[in-house]
Amino acid sequence: MFIPTLDSVIVGKVIADFRKKKGVSQEVLSGFADIGRTHLSAIERGERKPTLETLYRIANALEVKMSDIVIEIENRTAK
Repeated sequence: MFIPTLDSVIVGKVIADFRKKKGVSQEVLSGFADIGRTHLSAIERGERKPTLETLYRIANALEVKMSDIVIEIENRTAK
């Protein structure tokens, strides 16, 4: 039985794309989201997956709904 898993590289790419679209650096976003810059960098590189709390903080810092990020992750995963 195959159990699908979430691709951390896709998650990181989506978050990085939202950040770049907003025009903010990792340093600025991590400050607004109250997470470490190295933690954000690891998420964006796909080395770590964000918790729901971290994803919520990132979305708020980017002034987008968390669901918008999740929908984009789902869209890219379905390809």
